[in-house]
Amino acid sequence: MERHATPLYVHVAEALRQELARGRIAPGSRLPSERELSRRHAVNRQTVRSALQVLRDEGRVVTDRRGTFAARTAEHPDRVTVLPARRQAFPGGAETHGAVVRAALSWEPLPAALATRLALLPGEPTLVHRQVVLNPDGTPVQRAESRFSRHALARIPELGRYRRVGAARHQPDLRLLYHWMHRAGLQVTHRESVGVTQGGNDGPAARLVVHRVVNDQHGHTLEITDIDFMAQEAALTYEFDS
Repeated sequence: MERHATPLYVHVAEALRQELARGRIAPGSRLPSERELSRRHAVNRQTVRSALQVLRDEGRVVTDRRGTFAARTAEHPDRVTVLPARRQAFPGGAETHGAVVRAALSWEPLPAALATRLALLPGEPTLVHRQVVLNPDGTPVQRAESRFSRHALARIPELGRYRRVGAARHQPDLRLLYHWMHRAGLQVTHRESVGVTQGGNDGPAARLVVHRVVNDQHGHTLEITDIDFMAQEAALTYEFDS
């Protein structure tokens, strides 16, 4: 059986998750410092920061200028994922204050060229995620459309579950997608091309366009996403784990 290496930060996050779940770190109490966690788990501080970010995304810990603390409100953290409203790790890079995010999932066939890139048969449906970020006045700031391969749906349980439920009935939240990929043993590579579309004199303003292809360690394409932003609002943040 083929084995997949799991990133170190996932192991650290799981160890801390167990301590929180078993009450070894009481709700409201402060976690050990990054330096202490690095020493305890024999990893560097960046690995610890990545692990803590996973726990923040899950609503298990909160961080302020005093340090990182066990969340007081998550009585049953394994039953629900609570995400900070501003963090949008998937699918875009823009964080827009006061914006409204609308997202939807559908199950549909793709154009032939795109289906081939995702290892889908002609006419074979797959999961498609669409998201739009609107300013308070209703102006679209960001749009994104993501399509998933057969391999992604087979390997990532959190995506595969949408085969069994009415995906279109819910406001989907896939912001932990890349964490799910790591948890499934997938070592992902992002390849992005960035361009600008110019608006006419009376047409829409210029927009920043990002084409993202995500592959695993074996070269399988997992996801293809197209994102566009209002150029004056766009902000791309890249975060790398060692």
